[in-house]
Amino acid sequence: QVRLVESGGGLVQAGGSLRLSCAASGSIFSISTMGWYRQAAGKERELVADMTTSGATTNYPDSVKGRFTISRDNAKNTVYLQMNSLKPEDTAVYYCNIRARPNSTWYYSTFWGQGTQVTVSS
Repeated sequence: QVRLVESGGGLVQAGGSLRLSCAASGSIFSISTMGWYRQAAGKERELVADMTTSGATTNYPDSVKGRFTISRDNAKNTVYLQMNSLKPEDTAVYYCNIRARPNSTWYYSTFWGQGTQVTVSS
């Protein structure tokens, strides 16, 4: 019903930048919150950033605040994550996450992307 396709991951040196993109497609009635999570090896998945539909509210953990910026294009059902001043500890698999209501239902569900690897070398 809902498909998320992520792109933009890769290998970068410390201090560098990457921009992740996640496009949602399928039979979607509406999307509310869009965001990004990450999971480093041996650690739990954690929130990196999320944003409400209007963009009025964003959330970032202290570990990325001031370095990462989330944005979204509602016309394209796409969410972006601009990552600057990357550190080796940012190395992880990054997952797109959305709350969406498919056309076939009357309720919202959570959908995940397949993940994209971000590796920051020191």
